[in-house]
Amino acid sequence: MSEDAAPPADGPVPVTVTVNDLPRTLLVEPDAMLLGVLRDQLGLTGAKPACEVGVCGACTVLVDGEPTSSCHTFAALVDGRDVRTVESLAADPELQSLQEAFVADGAFQCGFCTSGQLMSAASLVLSGRLVEATDEEIRSYMLGNLCRCGAYYGIARALDRFRSGSAADPAEPAR
Repeated sequence: MSEDAAPPADGPVPVTVTVNDLPRTLLVEPDAMLLGVLRDQLGLTGAKPACEVGVCGACTVLVDGEPTSSCHTFAALVDGRDVRTVESLAADPELQSLQEAFVADGAFQCGFCTSGQLMSAASLVLSGRLVEATDEEIRSYMLGNLCRCGAYYGIARALDRFRSGSAADPAEPAR
């Protein structure tokens, strides 16, 4: 959903948006990025600033169910839309299980990219695409999320665990 130009306006513009199932009306500067608004105005710090040009995926949120680089999306352009951040996952039992699979399979190391990885995976779950997707399709879908620590194998295992419905076994250490 990345846009190249901010909407023309003088001063802050009102934006009505649903964030994590809560309707919000915000005043945002026309050139404010969604990432900054989420973090600074709403205190939702799960999406991380990393590249700030929309290529690493650390800032991924869902806008109308689709993974979106919040560092490269003007906040004014989410007016009337639905935004979900990693903070929303714990309230959904299915998505909480996804988080648990990430923990059980060591699908993170430093954790900086984890929220973006989880949001891309959550999009697959919420859309119903994860169940039917091949391993190659999942890898391709997750390409928008970079991990400098190399946790990709753990992420793939976590998605397999989640897809198969295997409960996380705390006695089984992550590899």
